[in-house]
Amino acid sequence: MKKIFYTILVLTALAILKPTFILAQKITVTSPNQKISAALYNKQNADVGEWYLKINYLKEGKSNEAIPQISLGISRSDQDFVKDLKFLKAGKTVLIAENYEALHGKRSHCSNSANETIISFENQGKAKLNLVIRAYNDGVVFRYEFPEKEGSFVVKDELTSYTIPSNTKRWLEKWNTANEGLYSTMTDDNTQQAWCYPALFSLSDNSCWYLIHESDVNTGYCGSKLSNVTDKSSYKITFPDKRDGNGLGEVNPTINLPWKSPWRVIIMGTLADIVESTLITDVAPPSKIKNTDWIKPGIASWNYWSSNHGTKDFKIVCDFADLAASMDWPYTLLDWEWDSMSNGGNLEDALKYIHSKGVTPLMWYNSGGKHTGVTSTPRDRMLTHESRVEEFTKLQKLGVAGVKIDFFESEKQDMIKYYLDILEDAAAFQMMVYFHGCIVPRGWERTYPNLMTHEGIRGAEWYNNGPDFTTTAPEHNTIIPFTRNVVGPMDYTPVTFTNSQYPHITSYGHELALSVVFESGIQHLADRPSGYYDLPFEVRTFLKEVPNAWDDTKLVSGTPGRDIIIARQKGNLWYLGGISSERFERTKTLKFDFLPEGKKYKLTLITDGKHDKDLATQYFVVDKSSTVDTKLLRRGGFAASLKPVQ
Repeated sequence: MKKIFYTILVLTALAILKPTFILAQKITVTSPNQKISAALYNKQNADVGEWYLKINYLKEGKSNEAIPQISLGISRSDQDFVKDLKFLKAGKTVLIAENYEALHGKRSHCSNSANETIISFENQGKAKLNLVIRAYNDGVVFRYEFPEKEGSFVVKDELTSYTIPSNTKRWLEKWNTANEGLYSTMTDDNTQQAWCYPALFSLSDNSCWYLIHESDVNTGYCGSKLSNVTDKSSYKITFPDKRDGNGLGEVNPTINLPWKSPWRVIIMGTLADIVESTLITDVAPPSKIKNTDWIKPGIASWNYWSSNHGTKDFKIVCDFADLAASMDWPYTLLDWEWDSMSNGGNLEDALKYIHSKGVTPLMWYNSGGKHTGVTSTPRDRMLTHESRVEEFTKLQKLGVAGVKIDFFESEKQDMIKYYLDILEDAAAFQMMVYFHGCIVPRGWERTYPNLMTHEGIRGAEWYNNGPDFTTTAPEHNTIIPFTRNVVGPMDYTPVTFTNSQYPHITSYGHELALSVVFESGIQHLADRPSGYYDLPFEVRTFLKEVPNAWDDTKLVSGTPGRDIIIARQKGNLWYLGGISSERFERTKTLKFDFLPEGKKYKLTLITDGKHDKDLATQYFVVDKSSTVDTKLLRRGGFAASLKPVQ
């Protein structure tokens, strides 16, 4: 009887121990502040099979399951790393602690701080795969590694996919190669298609927000997008379409071992955590440029918005040089067709005139090649290393500080290489770069700080492209600070008071505020000269003084699609920008709790006036505890500067 009892006891103990052992296979990586965690699970509840991550966010003591499942796996031309992955070991959790400086962006002093664990697997063929997971105070990142020392393979597919609960709110942009669509606001998953990065989600009770993106995309991979075509609740990493770039280039990337994938990035927390995050550049490689003294952010005048072929006209080019000089802006951009300039002078004459005004020229190029059917000139001069060296040599002698390169139309591996080759060659000639018709930021601004900005946004030039932007811009403008501009600089070409081909219905206060609300390493202010000359003195002064590279950024308040107020710091100065998309007048109470304790500031507040083309200026002395009420017209806005009171 004792023997039977003992046998039952042992079997019971084993039954208890077995699931405990299985549960021990779960690896959890937690952020330094203990609020965010990524946990690894096995779908078969064993140590061999398919693996997935679960992301949790702790708010006010309550754990929120933000993403219940991120499926994992990658398929190579020689073998798969998906269904039968055997868990080998989890390395010791280590603290990533790194500080770095950013020359432009939302913050100058940045911190790359996280807890990291590397988990090792092998497939049935005994080939090794590592999963690197980091938990940050503002999100989670992970990547795949093939640690073996040699081999070249094609990646057939990446199986990473994010399962999003059906009641999650989402802000998504339909996939397009130029990344210039409008964000759609949805409360369900009934729309199935491919989507651009970044993608914003919120739990139904707003207890947790998260933004999905990628970083450190390099020549060893392609850019990706999200697609829920196969499963409406699952947003899968998807390679470029074969048709992109006029069908040139391979869809599936070729990799050489050892190899690391791009980081899969989830910025997470409150809306302020997302807007203020530098996670995309935190995980990017450090700067490859040692001497960065020549990289100078600034504002540029730009003639394309008001005159699409303006650079062909020498007199128009001179007018915009005069505008930059009168507004104390360092740059003016010569857009397309500068090689066909006439009406009183050619390119050399224009450059001489620009320099005589104390302004520095920037110049446009067509990326060229068979990947684009756009024939606008100058074309093909950036296409090869040899042609770039020849062109950069000329530009350096002509005193040109930077280039705008347009029409890439693909995120395939060959195009990623083209982007990075341009940045390498430009750095060798101390040339700043602005990509247009392009990929959205992937953290390259840290590695190549001469990359000043990207387009990759439906910006003000769309007032030239059709009537729809007139009605959609107010809401769009209040979404993109929470989405596109979170992940890197965004050349919207803002602050237009007059009209182009199609009018805008935002107020003058709304337009002025965009100089602060939107961030770009080179900020092209797009209006015609008269649009700025006719402004009140206080407004012109604001646009002369407002920076475009910041020491710190704070979200004061806002809701995507409705409104936003953002505060940005430069030295001992602060600037505020606020915009609304709402169709009624409202009063907004401004709070200044972002200010340091014990200091007073002179507030110059420029608001909507009596009508949408009128501006009013008020002055106050404020401190951290102050509040000020301000009026916003429908689709209105305001801008403000805060200077310390001595």
